[in-house]
Amino acid sequence: MSYYSQPAAANYNSAPLHSQRQRGYRICDQCGTVETPAVKFRLCGGCMTTQYCSQDCQKVHWPSHRAICQHTASQVKQAASNAAHPDENITKYLRKFTSTHCALLGWAGFQALQLKRVPANVRQNALLIDLTYNSHADSNRRFSISSTHVVPRTYIRDPLVIADIQRREERCRQNGGIGTLVVIIQCGSTSQVMPVEVDPPSKIAWDIRDDWCQTLSHFVESGRTDFKPICTTSRGSV
Repeated sequence: MSYYSQPAAANYNSAPLHSQRQRGYRICDQCGTVETPAVKFRLCGGCMTTQYCSQDCQKVHWPSHRAICQHTASQVKQAASNAAHPDENITKYLRKFTSTHCALLGWAGFQALQLKRVPANVRQNALLIDLTYNSHADSNRRFSISSTHVVPRTYIRDPLVIADIQRREERCRQNGGIGTLVVIIQCGSTSQVMPVEVDPPSKIAWDIRDDWCQTLSHFVESGRTDFKPICTTSRGSV
């Protein structure tokens, strides 16, 4: 799900941190089905970000999705027309960046908020990642990390964005999770909000990494898209 808000545009992609799949993946916004190679999701034609496992789920979800979808579509157009960057496609590139690095960004947020040690941080803070745009021929190297900050969740002010994050948070807790981790990716006046539904840390085998920021920068600036978090289990590191 993607949103755009003023003064910064906010695009919204969702992916849970789950005990069975710890590398980031997508779920149907209606029924919660996990995307697999056999079940390829479709995107909403209006906002081009909310995902569904079937046309039936998309139809059922439309009444509750209509308002945020129309809000997103209008803000995408406004963000593109008011772009401060010389490349008018910056909004599209940022959406692609978040989708490509979904697993890496979710992992970085988990580490930055120290959710393994303090799960309650998920309800109070968010990870803000500031990007610098580069006119690079390689589509995977159009951005570099400028800075990272842990900020209060109140950094997000758009009422529709906040309401949908809360809806996802309630769904996550009903399913036994601790809540929704929020990662904000920002480049100039355009920003993207990525909520990540998080299982109890006891079910996530990711190692605690204090060098998460360096790892994030390395993968982004080198254009690598093959990130896999290190997990220590009873069978060793995987």
